[in-house]
Amino acid sequence: MNVLLAEVAQATQRLADAGVPSPRFDAEELAAFVHGVGRGELHRVADADFDARYWEAVARREAREPLQHITGRAFFRYLELQVGPGVFVPRPETESVVGWAIDAVRAMDVVEPLIVDLCTGSGAIALALAQEVPRSRVHAVELDEGAYGWARKNVEGSRVTLHRGDALTAVPELDGQVDLVISNPPYIPLTEWEYVAPEARDHDPQLALFSGEDGLDVIRGLERAAHRLLRPGGIVVVEHADTQGGQVPWVFAEDRGWADAADHPDLNNRPRFTTARREVP
Repeated sequence: MNVLLAEVAQATQRLADAGVPSPRFDAEELAAFVHGVGRGELHRVADADFDARYWEAVARREAREPLQHITGRAFFRYLELQVGPGVFVPRPETESVVGWAIDAVRAMDVVEPLIVDLCTGSGAIALALAQEVPRSRVHAVELDEGAYGWARKNVEGSRVTLHRGDALTAVPELDGQVDLVISNPPYIPLTEWEYVAPEARDHDPQLALFSGEDGLDVIRGLERAAHRLLRPGGIVVVEHADTQGGQVPWVFAEDRGWADAADHPDLNNRPRFTTARREVP
């Protein structure tokens, strides 16, 4: 075993002891980042080329700093995004939410679908939709100044139009025209602060995490925003915590102008997002 692989094995144990959920992956990803190679090429790094900065990176991850803040990048579907302090790091579970939305848009009889991503954060959702639905017109909205700065970097050169503003009142010029509204909003109840993983609680923006006593305050506001933006028959897709399954569809009730409200599971078969259709008069 060469020096780097031996160090990766030691780092894996250190990260596991620190409670990092994916110690082997993170140890390898940090090694690949420091040495400028792919994870599958670590065995090619010569002993003489071992970089002691690896242990600096491991120590940061051991302290539960997000892996993506250390490497400065996050992977989401087919994208590589710039991320760091001040922006919510996109999670793998959101990829299935976006996958459902992409299929729904492709099934629409619309030549150039109009899409709005509310609470865009890094811009991950908006960029994925723009990339995978090539003729779509995508708008993304972010309120937080720090997150907006990261989104601006990521959407540069793309077809995404970025707006800084409140998701609940933004882009009124699009009212009644939008085919799909999608959001990964804050949804953690304030009462669960102590149970949130350190990577999120101590490093993600609080604005992107917490939303009232039951976690649904922003989602209730998004319900009205989506109804305002969508055309009749348009679709809303909202991510939520798996513990909120069964609650969020009731926010999109028939007496508020919605039809077909339903929860959908993530890859672990846990309720992860709600969809609804704006009722056609």
